[in-house]
Amino acid sequence: MSVDKQFIIHPEVRTIGLTAIYLSVENILNKPSDPDFEIYSRRIMYQTYNYIRQHVDIKEDYVFKGFRQLHDAVGAPNRKNLSASENLYKLLSKKGDIPRINLLVDIYNTISVKYKLALGAHDWDRIDGNVHLRFTDGTEKFIPLGETDSKHIRAGEYSYIDDSNEIICYLDVKQIDKTKVTLDTKNIFLVVQGNANTPFLYIENAVSELLFLIKRFCGGEAKVVGQVENFFVDYQI
Repeated sequence: MSVDKQFIIHPEVRTIGLTAIYLSVENILNKPSDPDFEIYSRRIMYQTYNYIRQHVDIKEDYVFKGFRQLHDAVGAPNRKNLSASENLYKLLSKKGDIPRINLLVDIYNTISVKYKLALGAHDWDRIDGNVHLRFTDGTEKFIPLGETDSKHIRAGEYSYIDDSNEIICYLDVKQIDKTKVTLDTKNIFLVVQGNANTPFLYIENAVSELLFLIKRFCGGEAKVVGQVENFFVDYQI
């Protein structure tokens, strides 16, 4: 099967400091878990947990600061909108591990923890039409994962939005139930997003490791469908 859908990046979003690579991966075979992957993932969690314990404050991390600056650029309050990767770090700091969902989700969450980037995957077959990365206008529908009521979204905040005007991912923060990855998912739209503090090469390295793991454990064929580069990053990672 070939996914006959597009990912469209609206030009104004390229000016706010966002960096990212976007992919389509087709014909995957998702599973509940894999023992070999679990060994790899547990090692990453152990190393990261020890790193967190030895350092002062997650909020002072350079990559996470970049996400806060990105939110500031569009007027989104950081108190309510931590990046997905920082939320994983906070869970890991409290419990020593992160929740296990299914193999594909666990793969991208593990890479998110390792690289501190905001990763997310969406079931192409449950997305209505194309996906647009654009600023919101305030009319969009948004029902966050795990909730039942639509949330009002301010105009001017970047999001990933399908052709039905529904937000499938708000900022780099929250996905929705409609397009979540399940054991039946075969084709995914995959987001690997950073910020002005993450060099593009750093994102490329994360993508390389991510695709290696997906290919090894879930199969599939991947292609890049979009990218946003920022040539003015401050190389401190």
